[in-house]
Amino acid sequence: MLKSVCLAAVVFSTLSFAEGIPPHSVTGTYIEARTADVFTGPCFANGEVEMAGKEAVFGWKINTGKWQGVDLQGLSVVGVVRAEHTLGNVYEPVNEMRAVLIVDSRANAEQRAALRSFAVKAGGDLFKDIVQVDTAPIEFTIQNDNIHSAVAHLSAGSLAAIRTRAIMAADHTCGNEDAYYPPLNDLDHAMPAYALEDEFQGSGLGETWKNGPRRSGFLGTFHLATD
Repeated sequence: MLKSVCLAAVVFSTLSFAEGIPPHSVTGTYIEARTADVFTGPCFANGEVEMAGKEAVFGWKINTGKWQGVDLQGLSVVGVVRAEHTLGNVYEPVNEMRAVLIVDSRANAEQRAALRSFAVKAGGDLFKDIVQVDTAPIEFTIQNDNIHSAVAHLSAGSLAAIRTRAIMAADHTCGNEDAYYPPLNDLDHAMPAYALEDEFQGSGLGETWKNGPRRSGFLGTFHLATD
């Protein structure tokens, strides 16, 4: 389990500053929300495992970079998954899931194909079974462009949405909360966030949900090498 570095959030780091970011990379910001707490204590996590947390909405906003030679700056892509078991449950290493991919409708045909390819690469096993691909206008904003504010909003038309704020002292219910689960995707930097809203109203997964408020979100930054 990872240790807190401040009262409001736990910060993950998977890339040292000394290593730097490869020159040929797609970089940007990331958000996710699940249907179970990710910033929590073992007592709460044990009460939710296999009962909740089988669904998630997540998305990437590309700030810089080209994928397969296609410029994706300013565009976004969203994934939604529904799994057989609680996401991140280490006692269920095989977790079959279905996914819906939502591609930014502002992208042209070439960019949409590149966004799908990028997401499949970035999401890995999350996108082994994509049952549907939709397009929608995607907006992903972070207050003052500072992920440390933890105030963010993702919307994919009427299909999916996440809205977050920072985790505060009042959110510590049992006193030993920590980042019990890591983010679903590899990130350079990530911090838990309080998901005020977590919603999927699309089709393809046999289920829709409106979840929250709960301690179930992450915000972060990413890079993915293009070579």
